[in-house]
Amino acid sequence: MSDPRLELRPGPQGSLVLALSGTWTLRVALPGTGAVDTALEGGVHSRVAFDTEALERWDTRLLVFVAAVGRICERHGARLDPDGLPKGARRLRELEQAAAVHAGAEHRRDRTFLEAVGDQTIAFVRSAGELLPFFGEVVMAVARVLRGRSRMRARETLAIMQEVGAEALPIVSLISVLVGLILAYVGAIQLQPFGAGLFVANLVAIAMAREMAAMMTGIIMAGRTGASFAATLGTMTVNEEIDALRTTAISPVDFLVLPRMVALMLMLPLLTVYSNVMGILGGAVVGVVLLDIDPLQYVIQTRDAVSLLDFATGLFKATVYGAIVAVAGCLRGLQCGRSAAAVGDATTSAVVTSIVFIVVASATFTVMFQLLGI
Repeated sequence: MSDPRLELRPGPQGSLVLALSGTWTLRVALPGTGAVDTALEGGVHSRVAFDTEALERWDTRLLVFVAAVGRICERHGARLDPDGLPKGARRLRELEQAAAVHAGAEHRRDRTFLEAVGDQTIAFVRSAGELLPFFGEVVMAVARVLRGRSRMRARETLAIMQEVGAEALPIVSLISVLVGLILAYVGAIQLQPFGAGLFVANLVAIAMAREMAAMMTGIIMAGRTGASFAATLGTMTVNEEIDALRTTAISPVDFLVLPRMVALMLMLPLLTVYSNVMGILGGAVVGVVLLDIDPLQYVIQTRDAVSLLDFATGLFKATVYGAIVAVAGCLRGLQCGRSAAAVGDATTSAVVTSIVFIVVASATFTVMFQLLGI
């Protein structure tokens, strides 16, 4: 093998020809591009071509050299003509340029504010449309379970219930106590000047029982469990495990989605009951310490303020929120692309979708219950 050599000579019609000879591999030191930069100064040459007839061996090091020459040509306003390169090098360069254009097209294109808002709105409407057919598949899977024709595994369902239930108690405890403290403190500021500080107990109990306990628990589970579902199923999609299940005639909805949805729909109401207790406890701290309310009097006022219907309303909402979080997380995981970055995108999309639909469902239930007098 001979050493790599670079010879510059003028070509026809004001072009500069780079004659490459010898071995251009990673194992040898290649000529630099300084001579090419110098030759292109002044704008004498408008085109740079290659002559590789004497080239003995080459590898990716040649492509690195060509890319460096291409940047020099862009700086001096010259055109790079790759026709003289080996056929394999030309093909690799075309693939590299196509991948770069595809990956960076959206980032390079300047969009106005209205275009960005429009794109996001269209993406959200499209995601909502994708959620409904998938929810229909889940309903059909539930029907298969009731008929005894599903492959849902009870052992996996119990393991997921442990994960989304007992292991979520610490974060639910912290958030619920803080929400109760905030509600009681804000209520105390408004009610204390009127001598109605005792009604802080009513405010905290009703807000937690009917709305805040279920909503905050649902949002916590969207960020904790919904993201976990999306990441797990997204990784399985990347590893082609989902394709393997379909190949063996096993429905991913029955095998993966249904256990997660059942686990969340069963555990989220229980976590909501626990959140009610912790939120009322947080409100009692403010009532007893800040407003100097007798603890027994606070408990009696709380008992008289809420009814079983209030708690049932919150538990119904929690069940719906559990279904939303599970369906959104599993859907985004199954829709995941085939790269590591796609798993992160699916996780983010699952959390955003879950929270948005939880808020929409909460507003819908509030108006509906008000109209029904519940």
